[in-house]
Amino acid sequence: MFSLRPANTADIEKEYIFVRDIPADENGFINDYPDISREDFDDALDTLIANSYGERLPEGYVPATTYFLWHDDDIVGEFQLRHHLCPSLIDGSGHIGYYIAPKYRGKGYATEGLRLLIEEARKTITEDEIYLRVRKSNPASLKVMQKNGGWVRHEDAESYFVRIKKEQK
Repeated sequence: MFSLRPANTADIEKEYIFVRDIPADENGFINDYPDISREDFDDALDTLIANSYGERLPEGYVPATTYFLWHDDDIVGEFQLRHHLCPSLIDGSGHIGYYIAPKYRGKGYATEGLRLLIEEARKTITEDEIYLRVRKSNPASLKVMQKNGGWVRHEDAESYFVRIKKEQK
């Protein structure tokens, strides 16, 4: 069974192991905490939780909630939901970024995780469309977005810029 849970202190041990093992940049998903020590993760988790309330944000950042995708008792992915757009996000990373651990890829986990996150986005974001970006070198992620109602709005040399309607049909 899948569930999407915001970053929290109750799940800190599993969250730590998962976050620590994500590369710094995986297909455009940026992890600020690769190889972080367990000792330093307490503060990092506090920062992630504070960011969801618009607190402790770096200059130019918007409030964002970090969610973990769980399958039964295992974390299989991490999702970021930025609550609204600023100019750098409009033609940048958009509202959503996500990462699925390599051993869970190709099994529909990203599709289900994105579906669950879109439900949250529809309650949170202020814009009429959900903005996403995917590198052209990552066609599997583009398919995940398309399975969730996404379409390519435009592209540049490196990326497709995908939109999903906020309102359900």
